[in-house]
Amino acid sequence: MSNISEQYKHYTYRVTWSTEDNEYVGLCAEFPSLSYLAKTQVEALDGIVSLIYSVIKDMKSNNELVPEPLSEKKYSGNLKIKIAPETHRWLALQAAEHGISLNLYINSKLAL
Repeated sequence: MSNISEQYKHYTYRVTWSTEDNEYVGLCAEFPSLSYLAKTQVEALDGIVSLIYSVIKDMKSNNELVPEPLSEKKYSGNLKIKIAPETHRWLALQAAEHGISLNLYINSKLAL
C-alpha cells in the first residue's frame, strides 16, 4: 500500500454543484460520508483532497484501517448477481433473439 504522502492522491475525487448549498461540493468515492463545500470548483477539489489527507493521517495514527483507493484495487471481471426468475427468462429470450450468449448480451447492456 502507498504511504500517506502518495496514497491520498490515488483516491477518486469529483466536484459537483450543490443547488441546496449554492456552492460546489468536493467528494471522494472511497470516503462517501465526507464532503467539502466551496465557492469555486478548484477550492472544492483542493478542500476535499486536503480533508482526505488529514483523515488518512488521523486514521493511521490511530491504527485504523484506511480504505484502499479504487484505482489500486484489482477486479476479477466476474460479477454474480441475483435477479428475479422472470427477468432471467426475459434476458435469456433477448439473447437468443439476438443470436448471442446470455453473458455476451448482458455485457453489451452493461457497457452502455
